[in-house]
Amino acid sequence: MHNYNYQQQLKQIWTDAVTRYQGGQRVAEGFFNPETLAELAQIGLNKMDVFDYAEDFVALEEPDFETFLLVHSVRRDYFFQVQKGVASKHTIDPDELPAKQNTIRGIEWLPRIIPKAIAKLRGELPPETMYGCGGDRRFFKTHNIHPAEFLTVTWVHENEPDLIVDWVESRHVNSNP
Repeated sequence: MHNYNYQQQLKQIWTDAVTRYQGGQRVAEGFFNPETLAELAQIGLNKMDVFDYAEDFVALEEPDFETFLLVHSVRRDYFFQVQKGVASKHTIDPDELPAKQNTIRGIEWLPRIIPKAIAKLRGELPPETMYGCGGDRRFFKTHNIHPAEFLTVTWVHENEPDLIVDWVESRHVNSNP
C-alpha cells in the first residue's frame, strides 16, 4: 500500500470494516484476514487503527471516512519519513497516561492527548487506547481543531510540548462545538 493509490485501498479496507461491524462482527480478533493485516502493516497501521474508527462510525456516526483517512495519512507519512518503514516494538502503558481531568494551563484533556498523539504517530498505542476516541473528539471540537491537524502539530513539535500547548491556546474558541 506504499503507492500512489493507497487511499483507495485504505477506503476499501475501511468500507469493508464498517460493513462487517454493521453486520454484527463486533470483536477485533479475526476481524481482518492476514492479507489485509499485511497491507495495513505496510503503512504502519494495525487492526485497531481501522476497527476503532469503524466501530465509532457505526455507533456514533463519527469519525467519518475523511477524518479516518486524514489521521492515518499523517501516521503513514510519519511511518515512512521518521521511522523509515520500521514499526516500533514499543507500546505505551495506558495506565501511565495522564488522567482525563488533568489540565495544562487550565486546558482539560491536553496533558492526556499529547502523549496519545505521540504514541499514535509512532504506532505505539495499545489496543484499548484510541486516538480520536469520544473524549479526544470532545477536546478537538471544544478547541476547533481537526484530529489530523493536531497530529501534524504534534509531529512538528514532538519534543517541544510547550509549543503544542501554545498552539492549542491560540486555537481555543469560547463557544459550544
